[in-house]
Amino acid sequence: MTPVEALERVVHCLDRAHETGFKTKAFARALDVVRSTPTAEIAERAQHNTLKQLEGIGDSSAKVIIEALRGETTYLDKLDGQTQVPITAAGQVFRDALRGDCHLHSRWSDGGATVEAMATTARDLGHEYIVLTDHSPRLTIAHGLDRDRLIRQLGEVAVLNEELAPFRILSGMEVDILEDGDLDLDEDLLAHLDVVVASVHSKLRMDGAAMTARMLRAVESPHVDILGHCTGRMIGKRPESTFDAERVFAACAANNTAVELNCRPERLDPPEPLIAIAIEAGCYFSIDSDAHATGQLEWQPLGCDRAAEAGIDPARVINTWSCEDLLAWTAG
Repeated sequence: MTPVEALERVVHCLDRAHETGFKTKAFARALDVVRSTPTAEIAERAQHNTLKQLEGIGDSSAKVIIEALRGETTYLDKLDGQTQVPITAAGQVFRDALRGDCHLHSRWSDGGATVEAMATTARDLGHEYIVLTDHSPRLTIAHGLDRDRLIRQLGEVAVLNEELAPFRILSGMEVDILEDGDLDLDEDLLAHLDVVVASVHSKLRMDGAAMTARMLRAVESPHVDILGHCTGRMIGKRPESTFDAERVFAACAANNTAVELNCRPERLDPPEPLIAIAIEAGCYFSIDSDAHATGQLEWQPLGCDRAAEAGIDPARVINTWSCEDLLAWTAG
């Protein structure tokens, strides 16, 4: 393992643990420094104990670099053990059935990793496909993709699919549901994408009747395949949006729009009572990481445990399906 690979693994593990503070930023900075420094210089500095003279290299990152050069993994092994995402035996049944991840982000919007890094990590986790769902243009705070940037991204995806086959990167987007229920992307592009996740990101405290109408219009669109993090809650920070869950989930079932089980630890959306309503309505589901970094792709066990506890039929989880079956369903 090279120093770059070792530091990449450290950052991956810290992201998996949802460590967002100084430690992660410090290791990410060290990774950038090592990537931009000649390999021979890194080895020489390690030999002469001058690694920390490089701005951005501290005690811990120097230790990881030196261990990597010696063929040792003591620091990494300890960190890997400390940051594993737990899963129940019942949840493992769902995780074993999953063949893809239908909601994740890359550096094209507000993610921290390249499309290739997200794809290869998902492949190494055992997935057969991912859906790349960077943000739509209105979400400027997340560097959402306008028409031209999305078209360029589709070109990159086409190239990567040739290189990574048989693994597949499906084209997609997390499209903003606007205040009137319109979708934040042109019709022709919506029709071109393999999978569309529609989510509310603004005016989350609007009147319940208005929010219901907003969501109904979105999930009834023939272009929308998944309703993302439906309540918009952030646990301990932002309450759930108010809407008529019976009506919205009935519309999801009628229009073959899956309800997402969002696996981000701060979301875990929808709450358990709403999952029960969605099951009763006959909805399909999608267990999605909503990952913004490679380590976060390992968050799906959190949703798998919730699916098992709620009694969801694994066959109703669309990302337990093959790529071909998923594409046939979204095209239907």
